[in-house]
Amino acid sequence: MGLQVKTEEELIKMRSSAALLSKVLGEVTKEIKIGKTGLELDKIAFTMIKDHGATPSFLNYNGFPYTMCISVNEAVVHGFPSDKPYKSTDIVSLDCGVFLNGYHADMAYTLAFPDVDESLLQLMRVTKKSLYLGIEKAVTNNRVGDISYAVQNYCEKENPYTCVKDLVGHGLGKNLHEEPQVPNVGRRGDGKKLLTNLTIAIEPMVNLGVREVYTADDNWTIVTRDGKPSAHFEHTICIKPNAPEILTTFDYIEAAIKQNSDLVFV
Repeated sequence: MGLQVKTEEELIKMRSSAALLSKVLGEVTKEIKIGKTGLELDKIAFTMIKDHGATPSFLNYNGFPYTMCISVNEAVVHGFPSDKPYKSTDIVSLDCGVFLNGYHADMAYTLAFPDVDESLLQLMRVTKKSLYLGIEKAVTNNRVGDISYAVQNYCEKENPYTCVKDLVGHGLGKNLHEEPQVPNVGRRGDGKKLLTNLTIAIEPMVNLGVREVYTADDNWTIVTRDGKPSAHFEHTICIKPNAPEILTTFDYIEAAIKQNSDLVFV
């Protein structure tokens, strides 16, 4: 299947999906506390999504059994919500998707508790900034590799971190995963040309140590090979001629962080 450029009517529906998803993760962020568990947070997300007439994009996708992927510390992505209480030294990546009116939105954000080491807070800052540097390149007639290079260059050349090569961002719309793949490692000018009104998820996954990862025994959770922590930030965006439209927003999450005494804003 080729690139799925969206009509304005389709974009209206995707904006609705993205707005709901942004609010869902904001509500989850209000509730995350030291001693809480991922299973508690997953239930909050599931209930809010269903209450708004939507469906969790991830639930039962290829057999995934939860609403959210919740990945803690050395877990990069696709982590299972668990019954293990959070500790004050944990970083927790929330990744969620919403399917509303026939269209998906996808986003992720990494949160830090108050005793997280400064080196991990800096990893999170760099990962989040690399997302926006990648988004800046997501304009009409650029190529996927321009996004990939912007992310990798900042994380690996300006900072001492590694971008995961085995996992990528992706197009999305009627399907959760569409063309093109959007790697976080690449060269300028490589890859497919970006078309106006193409919708993609850009999602840097950046490790404190080596880039290599493996799949845990649950057959889902992706973990860093050296056991060092990883951060993950993601937006759903729409390609435009001068500057991309960011469909999801971190505003609700970041407002919740500032009101939540158990979290640190980075």
